[in-house]
Amino acid sequence: MDFSGWEKLSLLDYDNRISCTLFTAGCNFRCPFCHNGPLVLDPSKAPKIPWDDIMEYLKKRKNVLDAVCVSGGEPTLMPDLLDKLSDIKSLGYLIKLDTNGTRPEVVEIAVHQGLVDYVAMDIKDSFEKYPAITGTLNVDLDAIQKTIHFLMSGEVDYEFRTTLIAEYHTEKDMEEIGSYLQGAKRHFLQRYIDNQDCIAHGLHMVPYQKALVFQAILQKYIPEVSLRGYDR
Repeated sequence: MDFSGWEKLSLLDYDNRISCTLFTAGCNFRCPFCHNGPLVLDPSKAPKIPWDDIMEYLKKRKNVLDAVCVSGGEPTLMPDLLDKLSDIKSLGYLIKLDTNGTRPEVVEIAVHQGLVDYVAMDIKDSFEKYPAITGTLNVDLDAIQKTIHFLMSGEVDYEFRTTLIAEYHTEKDMEEIGSYLQGAKRHFLQRYIDNQDCIAHGLHMVPYQKALVFQAILQKYIPEVSLRGYDR
């Protein structure tokens, strides 16, 4: 399976690292705030980037890039993901994996085989709101909880993150998210931006002052809670 998106240079996707980011097409969620709508909604029409082209680029940029971020869509749905991670690792790169946590077995294998150095897992909302916020009726919450517990076991460095949407997130939701993640290493609250590739439009960011309230709630449960993308 080919990657369908490629950001050749990023200073944002892997904190304190110069990276490139690869995007898979297809996802088992339909989050309205997703920034990669074309890749998620119609993966069959997504562009195909030859793997040899990506590998050649990574070989030539070994003295420039530190890391490769693998995102989506949902990358754990990629049938040959582990093989591609292994190819990247053979070049000496750090690898960050973005996931919604619905395929814990893939995350665990990637970690156990030393194929990823950092995992960023989205926590969409309180579990009761997952069907609404993901546009998916039958969400496997057991799988999501399994991925949470695995990451919190400390076998790989990780973060949890939640994109804040005014129409979805409340103080009660933050309390519930905090209870799921109690004792986790870190959590980021991300500012929502409505761009042209979002699956839906008309949603609104949570204002800075309200985000601070959410941050304070989560800090009761998680040592490191930071806002990402907020400029006050």
